[in-house]
Formats: sequence, structure tokens, C-alpha cells
Amino acid sequence: MIKYIFVTGGVVSGLGKGITAASLGMMLKAKGLKVISQKLDPYINIDPGTMSPYQHGEVFVTEDGAETDLDLGHYERFIDENLNKYSNLTTGKVYWNVLENERKGIYKGDTVQVIPHVTNEIKKFIYAVGKKIEADVVITEIGGTIGDIESLPFIEAIRQVAYEVGRSNCLFLHVTLAPYIKSSGEVKTKPTQHSVKELQSLGISPDIIIIRSDRLLDKSHKAKIALYCNVNPDCVIENVDVDLIYEVPIMLEKSNFTKIVTRELKLTEKEPDLTVWNSMLEKARNRSKTVKIGLVGKYIKMYDTYLSVVEAITHAGIDNGAIIDIKWLDAERINSKTAKELIGDCDGIILPGGFGDRGVEGMIEAAHYCREHDIPYFGICLGMQIAVIEFSRYKAGLEGANSKEFNPDSAHKVIDIMQGQEGYENTGGSMRLGAYPCKIKEGTTLRKAYNKDRIMERHRHRYEFNNNYRDILSSHGLVLCGTSDDDTLVEAIEIKDRLFHLGVQFHPEFKSRPHKPHPIFLEFVSSALKNKQRNSVKHE
Repeated sequence: MIKYIFVTGGVVSGLGKGITAASLGMMLKAKGLKVISQKLDPYINIDPGTMSPYQHGEVFVTEDGAETDLDLGHYERFIDENLNKYSNLTTGKVYWNVLENERKGIYKGDTVQVIPHVTNEIKKFIYAVGKKIEADVVITEIGGTIGDIESLPFIEAIRQVAYEVGRSNCLFLHVTLAPYIKSSGEVKTKPTQHSVKELQSLGISPDIIIIRSDRLLDKSHKAKIALYCNVNPDCVIENVDVDLIYEVPIMLEKSNFTKIVTRELKLTEKEPDLTVWNSMLEKARNRSKTVKIGLVGKYIKMYDTYLSVVEAITHAGIDNGAIIDIKWLDAERINSKTAKELIGDCDGIILPGGFGDRGVEGMIEAAHYCREHDIPYFGICLGMQIAVIEFSRYKAGLEGANSKEFNPDSAHKVIDIMQGQEGYENTGGSMRLGAYPCKIKEGTTLRKAYNKDRIMERHRHRYEFNNNYRDILSSHGLVLCGTSDDDTLVEAIEIKDRLFHLGVQFHPEFKSRPHKPHPIFLEFVSSALKNKQRNSVKHE
């Protein structure tokens, strides 16, 4: 029988439900259990594909091409399992499916209602993710905060799941806040009590309460929460701030988190094997070097917007024994006069994905400065396209070279719309999405990084390298180091006589793990460290 764990949140949003769920998933997998995670999001969008990065952060893409919530990135990084289209559900998608069913006559003329039609659709989704991979445990996070009107159908659906599978096969975990009031010097438990009361009024009594706090709680606080919230005293668990998010599972284990979950769900008593995870943490704690990486973007200091990129750099830094010092660079501030000041002190530059023409000229200037001064440059998706445009203008002499996305009237559209994508430029779900194969050319930086001749990586874009410019750009030294299996698409480019100057059309950050850093990021950080060493020798 599949076991179901539901994670809800109370008092305020942003308490780390996703990290808590991911940490538990990692620990249960370390016990030898097959674990899968999913996120139920109450917003009415079909998916986050068209949502503003300012509001929602990055869009995480699964192997099968689903555009999902960024928490799925945490799940994959912690659990090291490729998630799928059943791992993220929104209110919009639920109602879309229900209305399609109604139009097709599937409900046979019934009046369509929240109960049972909407809740049945949600339950179908919850059950499907576990059956798809024959999971032992399904961990489902409910987005938002208890009390939000949008989340009510999801709360009702998980209440019904508990009834259907049996309470002994279901666990409710509630993440809530115990704020510290500085003026009185007290930790307050009342917000948690009210949040649990609200949840109980909806028919759900949490089994475990995770308390987010910036300080440890004393026994009296825990006892009060346990008493008022009807949980065992040891089921009140602290989740305090840590320096590195990958420390969270170990921190939670200090309260016997996994043992309690094991007890409540009657799971295997096998101790989790944390050898690999602890080895990664030991490396992280003993990093002795620092490397400065400039991140050029449009949404500067918006950590969630570039979440997977930042985490992937961190993973590579840990493996290279280096703390990553990220310098956030606003693309709109970079030009020929400011490039040296803004980029000159960076050991490496990374230019991640994005859409729209804002800041593009600054990005091109950043790529130009890196190529001219041999600063390691790593371009992802848009970053690869920027590298191609820069090379076309300044090395191949194609004046005004650009992407059709930024200048449809350019005489040299070296980046152009994918065949069949005309007219869909501003629509969701119409891009090249999910994992595709890529052949790697021998003797290239890309081949050195992967040590393979063929890879699978995830995509999210609709503009491509224009094949009409293959010959002229190659004749000037641009190496087409990665192509699709049939050679019709250029997947990666690089410049050979530089320490590291690489662009990839795909998004390697989605497949990086803390204990298994992505090979391109490893090679990039290693090159940045070499650049730092080279510069220090010059200065000496």
C-alpha cells in the first residue's frame, strides 16, 4: 500500500514547506524506499510558464516537458529522482480538465460541482504520481497558507484521500511559524495554535507540526503546542535557520524526524544511509577557496528567479572546494564604458536564460568583454544565443547581427524562430520543452566536461541557432560542439582558444544535484578558479 504524506503551511507563506518536504523525501529514500514528490498550487494559471519571474521565480522543467513550480527543483535536488507531469497541479489545470470532461459528456449531464468533480480530479492526480513509478511513499505539498480561499478544494481532496486509503496510510505534516517578539523577548505559539485550529475546522488534524523559528524553542513552548494541537509531544519539531539548505535534513534529524514519520506510518525500520550526503556536507563545511562568479541578468538579486542556476553553481563550488561569491550584474547597466568596472573583478561570468529584449545589449557587451579578456563565460539558453550574436558582430563581421526575438528587421538573424513556432511567440506551453538528445563533438570543452559523446538535457525555448550561418561562423572559429541527433539543430557552441567560452541551448542547471554536480558547472567553476589563479600570478 502506498503511503501518503501531505505537507501544509500556516500563518505566513515562505516558511520552507518545499525544503521540509524535500528533506523528508531524501531521508526516506536513504532508508531504501521509493519516493516521489508533487506540488499542488492553488493559483488559477494552467502552469507557471507565462507568469512573471518577479512574482513566481523560475519555471522548473521536468524531463517530460512540464513547466512547473520551482519547488520541484528542490525535490529533484534532494531526492535525486526525475519528476514528471503528475508532479505539479494547479487550480487552472484542474478546472481546465473538469470543463473539458463536462463538454465531452463524461459526467453524463450531472451538475458539475466542487465536490465531487473538482476534488475527484485532484485525487486522480495525487494517486497517479505514485502509481506511475510504483512508489512506496508519495509526498504532496499544498501551496499557499491555510485559510486561503484558493486552497480549499485541495484541502478537501487530501481529507478525502486520508478517508479512502485509511488514516494509518496517511500522514499530515503542518509547517507553521512561532515568531519571536523582540520587544517582549518572547516566542509566541498562538499563531500556530490558530493555524492548526483552522486546519482542524476543515477536517484535518495534523500528525506532526514543524515549527519555523529563528531560535530554539524551550520544552514549555513545545508542550503547549502539543497540548493545544492534539499531537504527541515529540511530534512538535523545530526547523531553525541553517547556513546551507542541504543541512536541513540533518538538522531535522536532531528531533528524530524520520524515526517519528517511520513510527506513524509503520515504514521500514532500516536506518537511512547518509554516507554520500554527509560526505557532500563535509566538503561544503571545509571549502577553503573563494571564487567570484558574475551572474548577468534582468531580474537582479531575485534569487528565486535564477534558483536552479545558483544552486548548480553552489554544487560545483562544493565539489571544487570553493565558496561561490555571486556578483549580481544588472544587464541594463553594462556597456562598453562600464564593462571593465562591473566585470573585470569576476573570475567567471554566467548568463542564464530569459525572454524579451530588455538588457540584451548589455548582455552582448558582457559576452564581448569575456571573449576579449579570456574570462570564463557560460551561457545558458539565452546566454548561448547572446554568445552567437556577439561572435557574429565582432568576429565574423556581420553588422547588426541579432535574434529575430529582439530585432525582426535585422539583416542577419543568426538566431531565428523554430519552424512551426511563428505566431506563438507570446503563448504558454508552445515552446520546445523537456529532454532532448545532443551529440557532442570530440576534442571540445563540452566533451571534456561530460566525457560522453551523447547526452540528454532539458529545454525551454522557441528560438534556435539559424542554420544558414553555420558555415560562415564556423569559418571564423565558432565551434558547433553539440548538435541534435539528426544534425538539424545546434545545441551548443564554444570558442576553442579560450579558457572557457561555452554556450548551451539547453538548461543543465535542472539536472544538477548537491552530491552529483552537473559536469558543465564543474568545468566552469574549475576554469574560474584557474582564471583567478592566473590573475593572482600576474599581479605578483
